[in-house]
Amino acid sequence: MTRYTPIAVLWTATAGLAQADTFVLPPVGVDVVGQVQFTAAARSETLLDIARRYDIGQNEILLANPNVDRWLPEDRAHVVLPKRHILPQAKRSGLVLNLPEMRLYYYPRPQKGQTPVVITHPVSVGRMDWKTPLGTTTIASKQRDPAWRPPKSLKREAAAEGRMLPDIVPPGPDNPLGGYAMRLGIPGYLIHSTNKPYGVGMRVTHGCIRMYPEDIEQLFDDVPVGTPVQIVNQPIKLGWLAGVLYIELHPPLDEEQDEYRDYMQKVLDTIADLLAAGQEMPGNGSDRRVSLSGKALRQAVEEKSGIPEMISRQDAE
Repeated sequence: MTRYTPIAVLWTATAGLAQADTFVLPPVGVDVVGQVQFTAAARSETLLDIARRYDIGQNEILLANPNVDRWLPEDRAHVVLPKRHILPQAKRSGLVLNLPEMRLYYYPRPQKGQTPVVITHPVSVGRMDWKTPLGTTTIASKQRDPAWRPPKSLKREAAAEGRMLPDIVPPGPDNPLGGYAMRLGIPGYLIHSTNKPYGVGMRVTHGCIRMYPEDIEQLFDDVPVGTPVQIVNQPIKLGWLAGVLYIELHPPLDEEQDEYRDYMQKVLDTIADLLAAGQEMPGNGSDRRVSLSGKALRQAVEEKSGIPEMISRQDAE
């Protein structure tokens, strides 16, 4: 069972579709934002209904609630809402997409006098045979109510399955791009809405990035053309808060299962790299050191809950 520190716990009973998670951007050297929250399931809803209501992806809510039935949660079932995050190791500007986490982070450029913030949303990414590419690009263009022109590769795949795709799908309820699309500088790849919102938070796309319709509607006007986009692969995230080291773990991408067969060793290597880079307890003097909790680390690796866990304590030398 995942543990939660009291500072990170909040009960909530929000109704309807939730607004974006927006957090004050922490200073350099602080990497953890948000709070773990809880809610109680109603008899009439699935775990996926709860996920969408709180702007959480499908895989995220399943990892955080391994003992809650996806389709028929018990009435008043205790549901963990994974609303705390370690910011990815990337430049804190523009859009950052972490593929194993299936989550997007947006760092809007603050206007004069505004407090810098980070906004985060769940997304779907490319499945194993249609990978979302890694790297740095930009938002090349934006379009409301886009038409969809299936590429030849998708037409061939559909034909092999006995289906025929048209040359163009006009805007409307049958359009898989939904009402909004932001084209990346990588040819053929988009961030877009969807007519299948319950697939958000899964590897189900042909490489594009899907968002809940209400999320991209909020984001669309705020993200200008030319915004930088960083696409990273970080199943192991480390971050500092108040001089304490936290870890957030996600299952690796399917095609990297062999590389992560010894997941604990990967975690230890990542921690060693972090400390070797001199990222030890920012703001603390040399009279302090980090002591890792082996028990907390083993439990975090076993669960891979996608929720930040405290794995260190401060000890005086």
